[in-house]
Amino acid sequence: MSFDLNNPVTEQPLSRRAWLQLGGGVGILLGGISQSNRSVAATPGNSAIPGFGKAKSVIVVFASGGQSQFETWDPKPDAPQEIRGEFEAISSAVPGTLLSEHMPRLAKLSDRYTIVRSMSHEDLDHGSAFYLSMTGHYHARKSSNPLPKPIDQPCYSAILKRVRPRSGFVQPAIHLNGPALMPEFVGPGQFSGLLGRDYDPMVIGDVTASPVAMPGLTTKPDLPQVRLKSRQSLLQSLEESSRIFDRNQKMSDMQTLYGQAFDLSRELRSLRERYGRNRAGQACLLARRLVKVGVPLTTVIFNHSNRGQDKSPNDTDAYGWDTHNDIFSAMKTHLLPRFDLGFSALLEDLDERGLLDETLVVCLGEFGRAPLVALEHGFSGSSPGRKHWPRVYSIVLAGAGIGRGKILGCSDKNGAYPASEKFGPLDVTATIFSALGIDPVGHYIDPFGQPRAISIGKPMIGLY
Repeated sequence: MSFDLNNPVTEQPLSRRAWLQLGGGVGILLGGISQSNRSVAATPGNSAIPGFGKAKSVIVVFASGGQSQFETWDPKPDAPQEIRGEFEAISSAVPGTLLSEHMPRLAKLSDRYTIVRSMSHEDLDHGSAFYLSMTGHYHARKSSNPLPKPIDQPCYSAILKRVRPRSGFVQPAIHLNGPALMPEFVGPGQFSGLLGRDYDPMVIGDVTASPVAMPGLTTKPDLPQVRLKSRQSLLQSLEESSRIFDRNQKMSDMQTLYGQAFDLSRELRSLRERYGRNRAGQACLLARRLVKVGVPLTTVIFNHSNRGQDKSPNDTDAYGWDTHNDIFSAMKTHLLPRFDLGFSALLEDLDERGLLDETLVVCLGEFGRAPLVALEHGFSGSSPGRKHWPRVYSIVLAGAGIGRGKILGCSDKNGAYPASEKFGPLDVTATIFSALGIDPVGHYIDPFGQPRAISIGKPMIGLY
């Protein structure tokens, strides 16, 4: 991870544990919706937009750290060695579409999704670029690594909770394998920000930690007494709620639904193996289960740290896509095998169950990697890698009317800049809302009584 020298980070980084101790876990578990300032103003749905309202659910798979387009979706086999890198390009199910040799399963499924090869924006660093991807807005400190703040723009999940607070599953927006870490402190843009904590998405961390992947109330050895008392009060409230549930068949049924959705042990062992027995793979499987029970928006943080390999080089789960050095060994051994397995399983499983037609799947990261392989000083690793590169990168979308086997946009011959119409993260958020039947040009009312745009981007109509 690099830092903008003109905007140095002066705050003390907020660790995952500190974030939880400050109340993140309990606030998200409660997931209540404020009754005040709830009115929403939005323009009528625009059914003329291609793909409008086609999705009952959306799954976002976020490849945190900056996934290299050269080693995944946009290889350049004819470019010089120092640009194309070490990997070979292989043919896919779509004639003329080449992918990385280390994504054989996804290559076989290329006739089920669209690759966008002309994504582009202007933010050079992880924290603020992640913020841009999750909110559809540039951070005030562009190309920096800021901490989350209450004045942040709300993430797309929080906006969904604001404009469409109710769903068949109670929780309309859930983040899995989160929160996203940069690489050890919690990244900005993945919460409700100025909307207030009532609109935070539910966050579930390591879904492999127990058979039922639910936020827990496990006491940590260093948990402050004030937090312990708070949890005890919460437990009493939940016990009282449980008694109410017993008297209310509808709520009792909802408890059963929660158990069915979050219990991964109900899946066949062979299917769990198909997704991969790792944090990200099992989170993808849980995302499919959440679609089945009607959750409108699920985000899978495909790797919980954007660069955890510095401290845990032997732990594949710790690896993120921030590959300044050792890019080829990291991608070949750790990153691409589990990504090819888990993401392909998600697409295949949804399609075989007839769910892909009504589920929009989006796979993206905060940016791509540079069109030059070189060793970077100041980063761990002994072999070359690639720097951050937001000027052009690739994402993938599937389902809910998205074209199958398509390529939208293209990069230049060296994979450095768009060679066609370019798209940005703000357009992705607009596409998500449009797919859910929410007109992105509409607005909602913030807690201060001011109207705010649902999205400032435009739906990517060329996808359809």
